[in-house]
Amino acid sequence: MNLLLVGSTGLVGRHVLELALADGRIDAVVAPVRHSLANHPKLLAPTVDFERLPKEADWWRVDAVICTLGTTMRAAGSQTAFRRVDHDYALAVAGLARQHGTPTFALNSAMGANPSSRFFYNRVKGELERDLATLGFRSLTIVRPGLIGGKRDETRPTETMAAIILGALHPILPRRLRINPATRIAQALIDAAFAAHPGTHIVGSAELT
Repeated sequence: MNLLLVGSTGLVGRHVLELALADGRIDAVVAPVRHSLANHPKLLAPTVDFERLPKEADWWRVDAVICTLGTTMRAAGSQTAFRRVDHDYALAVAGLARQHGTPTFALNSAMGANPSSRFFYNRVKGELERDLATLGFRSLTIVRPGLIGGKRDETRPTETMAAIILGALHPILPRRLRINPATRIAQALIDAAFAAHPGTHIVGSAELT
């Protein structure tokens, strides 16, 4: 399998990349990035500007795409900038991959994603899910984690406090409200890419604990 991964430097994306490079079933990983990645024999990491993606690049033609691209309101600085990354960039990648014949797409979304949500974050995630469904992928898998567990490069005080609380309550919480380890989310995305079940499929947070 040849795999395209976007968002390879984020928490979940880093785990997807590590798992993919170690997986003998995967022949090559294409990971378009804004900054260079460490070399690996199976890795092609072209440096790109997500505002001006190379539409005719041969590496769009792969067996599956995994998208873990995303930012935060704090990092983005505005709702417009957040939507550009979490919706527009991800949809542009999906559209180009589909135009080049890629049949399978797996997205790391979020619990509560809904295009009608009154919460901006969930609404943007839901709009992306809705718009991906119009592109005609043979197999589309939406993974919707809750709070993601793992070590991030940047500090997120609210998530850190939530993780402490949820960790303490773990034994009594319903499965869907428990912390979802980044490694488990990454494996679910890779499993979806390999399975490539026809149609649209949702993997909920209860399946990621």
